[in-house]
Amino acid sequence: MPVDGDGRTPWEAAGGELVLVEEHTIVSWVTGSRAFGLATEESDTDRRGVYVAPTPWFWGFSRPPTHLDGPEEERFSWELERFCSLALAANPNILECLHSPLVEFTDPRGEELLALRDAFLSREVLRTFSRYVAGQRGKLDADVRTHGAPRRKHAMHLLRLQRSCRDLLRTGRLVVEVGEAREELLAVRRGEWSWDRVAAALAELDAACEEAALTTPLPAAPARARVEDFLYRVRRDSAAALG
Repeated sequence: MPVDGDGRTPWEAAGGELVLVEEHTIVSWVTGSRAFGLATEESDTDRRGVYVAPTPWFWGFSRPPTHLDGPEEERFSWELERFCSLALAANPNILECLHSPLVEFTDPRGEELLALRDAFLSREVLRTFSRYVAGQRGKLDADVRTHGAPRRKHAMHLLRLQRSCRDLLRTGRLVVEVGEAREELLAVRRGEWSWDRVAAALAELDAACEEAALTTPLPAAPARARVEDFLYRVRRDSAAALG
């Protein structure tokens, strides 16, 4: 969709890609350790958000970017369609982002997205969380072989994620705050747990997740139609705003 025949995309004409984040964000959160309740004095403030590219910007050959870094450090954003696709696929990082208790900004569309949190949850979390944990566990095992010890922060977060998955499967609710587990998890980060103890805890949590999946209240699949209806209405209203 060139503007004035100069070959620029609409977002380039409007000031660059980051105009999507600066002017079209519908919801943003603080995520990571601060949302988990595991922040220390050294912790960064990680921010994540969702923006909605104006519908007419999809009508040319160049589509708006699906994700963007910035404009601040430690900030990352997704276009709504990409975010919803990842959440429907039970991406652990996206689901935890969506359930962060630290919402910094939202507009009415963002409020509706937050109200759809449960629509993204399904029994698929067992597969996606377990696959993610297995991948990260392999990296920790490599650390132990190479350096004699795992990266303690990564070990802490792996235990945190497995606990989160277990409780999600048991209750049907995703709670990212660690609550009473904070001190135990921080002890892992401080190196007060041996790798054998961490590995044993991961194995125990893995078994607990498998057991919880047998009786989980989560549906077999996410409510894709509800999410698609929301996306359609957002796109339609954006197009209608042209008058």
